[in-house]
Amino acid sequence: MTVVVVGNPKPLSRTRAAAELVATKLTGTPPEHVVDVVDLGAGLLGWGDPKVAEAKAIVTSADLLVVASPTFKATYTGLLKLFLDQFGAGELNQIPTFPLMLGGSLAHSLAPELTLRPVLVEIGASCPAPSLYLLDSDYEGSATLDAWLDVARRHLPGGSG
Repeated sequence: MTVVVVGNPKPLSRTRAAAELVATKLTGTPPEHVVDVVDLGAGLLGWGDPKVAEAKAIVTSADLLVVASPTFKATYTGLLKLFLDQFGAGELNQIPTFPLMLGGSLAHSLAPELTLRPVLVEIGASCPAPSLYLLDSDYEGSATLDAWLDVARRHLPGGSG
């Protein structure tokens, strides 16, 4: 089961569209679940919220994750951080995970590798391929995406790459 996690403060964002596109192109089918973190609301500010617990259960039951955020001040959003903080060290139990960030220029193209990937690894994700950074203005037809897909598909669960 493929799950997309989106940490954009804007519902139904371009980040979400890009993450769903990446998951679909990576696996050949649309993701079964999309956790749009903005929908979890104030429950992210504490512990034990039922909606957050349900979102966590969806994430931890995934066979593959795409975790996406817009670039905000050269890193992922605080909204995504609030959600990721809900997971304990190692809790993702080595789920193959593909970090994705969108931004307005290539100046922050290392942000997913330097900021998002380490926190995902800390909570137990296995990030087998390089992190992906796409320009938000042309993510749909990006040559960067096509080249990344060639590499990332080699790391799909079950050797289906």
